[in-house]
Amino acid sequence: MPSIIPAYIYTLFATIIVGALLIYASNVSTVNIENTADQQQLKNLAEYVAAQSCELVSAATVNNLTITSTLSVPPNISNKEYWIQLTNDTFEAWVEVGFGTNPYQTETQIPIPMKASASGNYTSGSSKAFLECYSNSTGTYLELSGGY
Repeated sequence: MPSIIPAYIYTLFATIIVGALLIYASNVSTVNIENTADQQQLKNLAEYVAAQSCELVSAATVNNLTITSTLSVPPNISNKEYWIQLTNDTFEAWVEVGFGTNPYQTETQIPIPMKASASGNYTSGSSKAFLECYSNSTGTYLELSGGY
């Protein structure tokens, strides 16, 4: 009889360990799904800013105007702050996005397929994001502002 009790205790401990592993695995899976969804929202936001940039560049270049647009961006993504940055080099301009409050170079870059110089950044928060485009004899310029 005494040898049966340890077998029950071992079985109980094994069941607890397997249950804990299953709970941990489901939590890790849930976090991965949330992170993937957050990254997709961030990418969609970058594509939206790139599309708005193209629209403003087209209008400003044709009419030689200065146009300012208020971007419809969320205050945060899954309770996380994020930033948007417009950058360019000698060949193209692009939109970069990332989580946090300090812009840095990321893998999430959406090109702006228009000839323009782009600059500025926006950090999520309580204020609105503004995209300004103006054209003159030296070129077309995009500037993103707002945030903190």
